[in-house]
Amino acid sequence: MAVATPPYVSDALAEGTVDAVVIGGGAAGLNGALILARSRRSVVVIDSGSPRNAPAEAVHGLLALDGTPPSEILRRGREQVRQYGGRVVFGEVVSAESAAPSADGDLRFTVTLADGRSITARRILVATGLTDVLPEVPGLAEHWGHSVVHCPYCHGWEVRDEPIGILATGPASIGHAFLFRQLTEDLTYFTHGTDLDDDSRARFAARGIRVIDTPVTEVVNDADGALAGVRLADGQVVARRVVAVAAPMQARTQGLEGLGLPVQDLPKGRGFASGTAGITEVPGVWVAGNVTDLVAQVGASAAAGALAGADINSTLATADTDAALQRIAEASPKAATG
Repeated sequence: MAVATPPYVSDALAEGTVDAVVIGGGAAGLNGALILARSRRSVVVIDSGSPRNAPAEAVHGLLALDGTPPSEILRRGREQVRQYGGRVVFGEVVSAESAAPSADGDLRFTVTLADGRSITARRILVATGLTDVLPEVPGLAEHWGHSVVHCPYCHGWEVRDEPIGILATGPASIGHAFLFRQLTEDLTYFTHGTDLDDDSRARFAARGIRVIDTPVTEVVNDADGALAGVRLADGQVVARRVVAVAAPMQARTQGLEGLGLPVQDLPKGRGFASGTAGITEVPGVWVAGNVTDLVAQVGASAAAGALAGADINSTLATADTDAALQRIAEASPKAATG
């Protein structure tokens, strides 16, 4: 699920070569850009305006900002990046690829937007986030981020003590159920065609978790449009006020194929492979946030962006020094070797 947010005033796309282009204007991308801008690096954030948490009313579990709407956190983030000279451009990246290096051998990349504009960068930070792949159950998507939830830490307190249903998507849903059992005593687990072994059934029984094996065919609303339950294949309606789904997660990789970033399968989905501080196997390209750490919350994603931004700045400082030494050597061979 990806929900677009209204366009905001976009900065002009920088001309010439910038130190870094950040692809993705969420918590990871903006915090990475903030670190770079505060280091006096020229940085441009390309933001498509479709954050994963757009449907949510508030971000939770984030110290000092708990309960703040996601849109407000991003608005503040954009302004803070701009405060230090960074630019935030509203646009969609359709291609990103290596370009010919500079005269001193430094890396170059070309990033092209859907409207045909392009920008050249020395380094790239990919922070495009992910997409939650919801089961194809009629009525489910319309309640996503409200009565249909995924994270017990992001939404759990708000749905405490409600009749909750777990719509299973695979083995990950078993652990999901125990986390939501902490929040309510009225929990029903819908296997929905997935396997549930005898040991898990016994553990569910011990915690008072009801198991229903009949497939779910649709989500049912009440007269006011609020989620009221789920309908089963036999026609029975099981009353629920909340449905929790451990939806598979897929990194947003569209338009980034030209970078050749390695992708890895993870227990809960698929994302870009990365090492310390978001470094990748592709020189000059870093990744941060949910595009590589599928379960990272807003705070963790922001922290990852900061680490990546600092590492990018460090490599740029080394490249700047190498270039300065090369210029000295070319201008005065004796001075360079004496």
